[in-house]
Order: sequence, then structure tokens, then C-alpha cells
Amino acid sequence: MRFGRRGLPILVAVVIALIAIPALAAVPLTRVSTDPYTNAASQHQTEVEPDTFSFGSTIVSAFQVGRVFGGGSANIGWARSGDGGATWTNGFLPGTTTVASPPGSFSAISDPAVAFDARHGVWLISSLGIRSNGTNQVVTSRSTNGGLSWSNPVATSTTGNPDKNWIACDNTTSSPFYGNCYTEWDNTADGNRIKLQTSGNGGLTWGPARNSGDNATGLGGQPVVRPNGPVLVPMNNANQSQIRSFRSIDGGASWRATGPPGGRSPGCRSTPPPAPWTTSSPASGWTAPPRAPAPASA
Repeated sequence: MRFGRRGLPILVAVVIALIAIPALAAVPLTRVSTDPYTNAASQHQTEVEPDTFSFGSTIVSAFQVGRVFGGGSANIGWARSGDGGATWTNGFLPGTTTVASPPGSFSAISDPAVAFDARHGVWLISSLGIRSNGTNQVVTSRSTNGGLSWSNPVATSTTGNPDKNWIACDNTTSSPFYGNCYTEWDNTADGNRIKLQTSGNGGLTWGPARNSGDNATGLGGQPVVRPNGPVLVPMNNANQSQIRSFRSIDGGASWRATGPPGGRSPGCRSTPPPAPWTTSSPASGWTAPPRAPAPASA
């Protein structure tokens, strides 16, 4: 069988993939957490929707524990490794839901996202607290000892009815906004209006919730901080038919209007991971390479 120049790379890729399969299969899995709760509202022995962030040899993951059928979970669990994943410590956030220890006021909690603030030496977990009356609040849990223990949550959003929160920090020492952290969410009480908040003190306090320059609505925004300080936010538009983006060039004091970075994502619940989105463009600050739509998730 002959292969042209186009066929040869495909054959090589297939052979490499087949060789790699036995090696991957031999890698042992490490269980880092199990659901300890027994509350009636949850589907137990479930831990879902994890987010993980690493800085140096430290890895911190956060995830829903005891998924509630109608949305959210019994609590947010965390798992931490200080040696690149060789060994793990785990626990559950305090002061969040009524089954947490100590208990908090939320009936459920959802949407954990992890960040690290290098300037202040603080790990952060952003979560969405859900009250029994159906109103939500974005909160931020802090760890000042490398992710080994966590504070009661700090109120982040104070208005609206948030959903789909995300968090990122500026960890470049040469950035003019080094040490700023940014939380994004959408306000379901206002047509999913996109909101951004900024903290400059390691998540202890958060500034006002600001709109994009065109008061955009949408879902699943994920702030991405570039090394020189601008913050880029890819997002779905409100009907989830197009990915758009906007940015801040002044440390979150103001946000520009949204623009299309290129590409569509029919049916996406949230945006694809933002890592490949790096090329600058006049309209929005960056453009996207072609990619397949992200799969919908529950």
C-alpha cells in the first residue's frame, strides 16, 4: 500500500496512538475524594463538574459533591496535591450549605472554579450558592496555606441572581495589574447580563459588578488574563449560537464592547476552554483558531 505525503502523517499518528494505548491503560487511577453526605435532596456517591488549577507543584481541584437533581450539590469538595499529583489531601468547604461543617445558609451549591493569586499567596474557589427560595449568590472561599484548609465563603456578588461563575487571577509580576483577580457571572434576573467583578486583595473584598461596554447578555464567560495585563472574556451569546468576546485594559475598571472572535458553537452550554485563544484582533483583543464545538454538559 502506498501513502502520499498527506497519508504518511496520518499513518504515523495512528501507529503512535496504538503504541500509546497499553501505556495509558497501565497508569493507575488515584481516588482523591468520596461523597460523605446523606441528605435526602442529593444523588449520593456522586462528585461531578470538577475544575483544577496548578501553580508550581501544587494542584487544587474543586467539584460538586452529592449532586442535586434540580441543580447544584450538597457541598463543594476540594482535593490538593503539593507534589505534582503524587499524593493528595482532600476535604469539603466550610460555611457553605446547611450540611457543611460548620453549616452555612445555602440549600445547595454549584459551579466551582479554582484560581491562584500569586501576589497574595492565596488559593481561591469561586462557587455559586443556591438558596431554597431560588436566588443565587457568587461566593469565594480562600486558602492562605497552600490549599490545605479553607475559609468560610466571602460574599462576592451582592445584586442580581447569578449563574455560571468563573474566576482568574493576574499572576505575571511585570503586569501593571499583578495581583488582580476577576470573577465573571451572568445575571439571570436581567436576561443573563454578563457581569465582571475585581478583587485586588486576594479575594477578601470584591468591587462592583460591571457590564461589558455594550451591556451584553450571554452565558459561560471565562476571563483569561494575558501576561501584559489585559483580561479577555470569551463567552456564548444569550441564545448560545455564537461565541463572542470582550476585554478590559485597565485592570477591570471598565470593559469594552463584545465582538465576534470567529466561530460558532450551536448548543453549547458554556464556552470551550480558553487556552488556545491567543491571537490579538482589533475588535476584541483576540481571535479563535478553528475548532469543534464543546459538548453540552448537565
